[in-house]
Amino acid sequence: MIFRRRRLIVRSLAVVVLGALSFGGWLLHDTLVVGVGYKAKMLCSGVFVSRLDPEAVLTDLHAEDLGALRHIDASIDRGAEAVTASFLGTVRRRAVYRNGLGCTLVLDGLIPPALPDNQSTREPAAAVAPLRRAVEQRTQDGVGDASLGNVQAAVNRAFAEPDPQHLRRTLAVVVVHRGQIVAEQYAPGISPDTPLAGWSMTKSVMNALIGILVRDGVLALGLPVPVPEWQHAGDPRAAITLDQLLRMSSGLRFDEGMVSPSSDVMQMLFGAGDVAAFAVNKELASAPGTTWEYASGTSNILARIIRKVLRDQSAYLTFPRRALFDRIGMLSATLETDAAGTFVGSSYMYATARDWARFGILYLQDGVWNGERILPEGWVAYTTSPAPADDQGRYGAHFWLRVPDDYAGTDAHLPVQAFHAAGHEAQFVTIVPSHELVIVRLGRTRYPQAWDHPAFVRDVVESKAGFRHK
Repeated sequence: MIFRRRRLIVRSLAVVVLGALSFGGWLLHDTLVVGVGYKAKMLCSGVFVSRLDPEAVLTDLHAEDLGALRHIDASIDRGAEAVTASFLGTVRRRAVYRNGLGCTLVLDGLIPPALPDNQSTREPAAAVAPLRRAVEQRTQDGVGDASLGNVQAAVNRAFAEPDPQHLRRTLAVVVVHRGQIVAEQYAPGISPDTPLAGWSMTKSVMNALIGILVRDGVLALGLPVPVPEWQHAGDPRAAITLDQLLRMSSGLRFDEGMVSPSSDVMQMLFGAGDVAAFAVNKELASAPGTTWEYASGTSNILARIIRKVLRDQSAYLTFPRRALFDRIGMLSATLETDAAGTFVGSSYMYATARDWARFGILYLQDGVWNGERILPEGWVAYTTSPAPADDQGRYGAHFWLRVPDDYAGTDAHLPVQAFHAAGHEAQFVTIVPSHELVIVRLGRTRYPQAWDHPAFVRDVVESKAGFRHK
């Protein structure tokens, strides 16, 4: 009787859903498309990229405001390395894993690319060494400097949950000073070897990849970008430059709202097989270079520009590794593509906390790694100069110059100059040049303001004062 009743409930719910869809239920349809796509994609990346236990990933995906995702069925095919999610047969999405390229949703009849077997191995540059853990120096009386312990205590506090109704859900923190780890901590089930999502920190990685091509003379900041859809006579988008894209000042219309499933960013990430095509087909809302507007579509346009100038698909798919990751030892880094084979430069990169720290160290060292210039001279200075169209000085070139409002707490002031790669759910790589610090915080913070990043940075900087290590 119980099973019969459950079947009747499911059938009734299916009729309601189908009826809503039939009679103009566009909002419900968008919600299902995003919800089912999100669950398939994130479960796939959690299991096959982060290599986490499926039950732990599902528990995480169903937490707090995402509880409705429990009603979306999901199955994992380990043989095919794929995840299928569906809701009552009305919406179904499949995400597939490719070694070296992570997971992607299979959409719009597109076949996601894969790397040849001989290109899926990782080889660090010969000069790359692992990050070392700092060792306290001893004073003359043999007593260790307590400041390293103070930094570790500040890091430990980042895992506290002062508000049970709005959890921080910190997963990993690493603090690096002068190239050495001075403190780190991980949540249960997470280790130094666990690749974690960077979300919009991926945008800052796009800054590096573009910078490398500028260094090599392949791209130029002041020139219009090669986007075929904008080259028709009279199209004002043809004037958009590389600099304007990097500075989020292209003028393209784009709804970045993460709350509405109908927003551009949600439909692009979970409903479009070709994320760059979705973005380049947006019309202008203002003249290029006149208005600052944070837009994830911009970063995916940059990802496709890289693809266009490199021409060869294999060269493109291996470019992040060859040009950046392997050169600085980010061997865990996985930059995922969409179904069309373009990197989702807005959102989808995974790396361990230590490898995210390596990325920060590169910028702390002005784009130089072990004496080799990776980024062009002056690139970090350009990156950290305020976007001219941003009258509040919040943003540089795909890096934040101030902590985004959602994670700025009640006092956004920092006692030191810093810049940040920042992402959804309070992902941060914060670079503090004056103190030679890189601070990495990764988490699953669902509620804005649950994580106060300026307060955490202040805590680390104050606890670090005066410590010595070797």
